[in-house]
Amino acid sequence: MPRLVSRRAKQKVGLVPGTLVHIGERKIEKVRIRIIDYDGTQLEEKEVKTVEECFPFKDKPTISWINIDGLHDVEVVEKIGKQFGLHPLILEDIVHTGQRPKLEDFGDHIFIVLKMLYYDTEKGELEAEQFSLIFGENFVISFQERVGDIFEPLRERIRKGKGRVRKAGADYLAYALIDSIVDNYFVILEQLGEKIEDAEQELATDPGVATLQSIRAFKKEMIFLRKSIWPLREVVNSLERGESSLINESTLIYLRDVYDHTIQIIDTVESYRDMLSGMLDVYLSSISNKMNEVMKVLTIFAAIFIPLTFVAGVYGMNFSFMPELGWQWGYFAILLVMAIIGAILIVYFKRKRWL
Repeated sequence: MPRLVSRRAKQKVGLVPGTLVHIGERKIEKVRIRIIDYDGTQLEEKEVKTVEECFPFKDKPTISWINIDGLHDVEVVEKIGKQFGLHPLILEDIVHTGQRPKLEDFGDHIFIVLKMLYYDTEKGELEAEQFSLIFGENFVISFQERVGDIFEPLRERIRKGKGRVRKAGADYLAYALIDSIVDNYFVILEQLGEKIEDAEQELATDPGVATLQSIRAFKKEMIFLRKSIWPLREVVNSLERGESSLINESTLIYLRDVYDHTIQIIDTVESYRDMLSGMLDVYLSSISNKMNEVMKVLTIFAAIFIPLTFVAGVYGMNFSFMPELGWQWGYFAILLVMAIIGAILIVYFKRKRWL
């Protein structure tokens, strides 16, 4: 599971606000920049080698989507920030990958931070990366930590001209990116739900230490999911209010749909959290019941042998005048008495259904 707080955050202590310091893991060797420029009739898609090649797309009348993979090269972030007039605090938040999902409206552009999640089925772990999005009147700039994302179906829609994306503005493209991330949350929750159901089945049949470890791991992942998704509701709600001139009226209905999906995801996360808490209680109860069963068996054995130990103790005393000690059948008689006492106790425990 991703760390809730980066160990490298101490690097920013005492620095001037707006100072660009990459805080997070370096997930790729070299920054990759891709551009998709389009309108209703034409499309240009290319991968550029330098950030300066992105600059002409700022003032083009078409819609330009500039995607940058890799945040470790702060010079690239700084250059594109200066060219597009981005506030230094935006650039600082981009390279600091520990940000919570949020939205900031700067008038001529809007800055959004989201968490893009992946579930590694081989490792059984939840992975995340920070996704930063800036969109203006005719451009969208996205920053990712690594190569590879969940936006390929959206790129195909742009290439083939399917849907409204080629006919709409930058606000619709920004919506489509957010919607792709939110839809992927459903996939993540479905995969986690299957794992939780397997753990629940194991809990009902043969719970063990591995079951407890699985439940604890799932609870940590739910905490991270909640931290990543709950602020998203505020982000989408702010967009959906339509207070920014950058968002067209026709896009608001789609943002309301994303908001509904966000609420549904939050409800699912809360349901999983409650389920895991219940599973933990069931596990602790099962362990307690097992311990009670063990203690009951030990108590029954002790209850049977206490009177037998008493009889053996009485006749183990070294007094000179004990008539039974000189009796020829005394030994066998005492064994018989002890056997009868044990049998009576066993029958009594069975009638009480303690055995």
